[in-house]
Amino acid sequence: MSAGVCDLTLDPKSFRTIADLAYRESGLTLVEEKASMIQSRLRPRLRMLGLRDFAQYSAFVGSDAGTDERKQLISALTTNVTHFFRENHHFKTLEKVIDARLPELRAGKRMRIWSAGCSNGQEAYSAAMTLLERCPKAAEYDLRILATDIDPQVVSFARRGSYAARLMDGVSETLRKTYFDRGTGGQEPMFTAKPELKNLIHFNELNLLAPWPMRGSFDVIFCRNVVIYFDLATQTGLWPRFLKALRPDGHLFLGHSERIAAPESLGFCTDGPTSYRPLTS
Repeated sequence: MSAGVCDLTLDPKSFRTIADLAYRESGLTLVEEKASMIQSRLRPRLRMLGLRDFAQYSAFVGSDAGTDERKQLISALTTNVTHFFRENHHFKTLEKVIDARLPELRAGKRMRIWSAGCSNGQEAYSAAMTLLERCPKAAEYDLRILATDIDPQVVSFARRGSYAARLMDGVSETLRKTYFDRGTGGQEPMFTAKPELKNLIHFNELNLLAPWPMRGSFDVIFCRNVVIYFDLATQTGLWPRFLKALRPDGHLFLGHSERIAAPESLGFCTDGPTSYRPLTS
């Protein structure tokens, strides 16, 4: 790599190359109005790699040698803003689903929840706390949460399950004491998920546009504040895949600004705010 850095301005040609690559790799739609944001997020990558300008970077990240850097690119461009029990109405619905599934669980049947686009893990841990609150013997049943994200860095963070106090908004004092160990970390307390919480969740890296390796169907799928970054064609391609991954009486939860256009034509019916179920249910 070149030792000197001459120009860290994102030129139009490099923007288009990076935008096309991000779309092919992950479905992210980058518009020119976001060029300054993209520039600021990627500048540290140029400095780390010792590249002179974005033309060099766009050439490198698109080359065979740039395979690992493409993951760094997507990580830098992905916004990971979330918190515990975000859009709490979905967790209220989850409580009802758990209650309805209890007889099946006691009979040895399985229950699966998928946090698709799990970010730093708060969504998955919120689901795990909901499970344990409604079903304290969850560990005795075939009950698991899959949490996936395209960004390996946030998957690693989520797997550790350690959160600074400022990230614990939404978790009551009772839930903190029950499901987290309190420690110290710099200038503020740290809260680390206890084993009984972690053991319910399997974190893994997954690109939603790639083939899904999971077998079996899910009772609940959270895919919130993810498809907002996709164009309509990419979204439309995902809905049938989610439908196929759901139980006939399953639930799909989206983010507050996300909708399935004409859900009935895709096999879904609405079931509350940003909540969908298969039409067969």
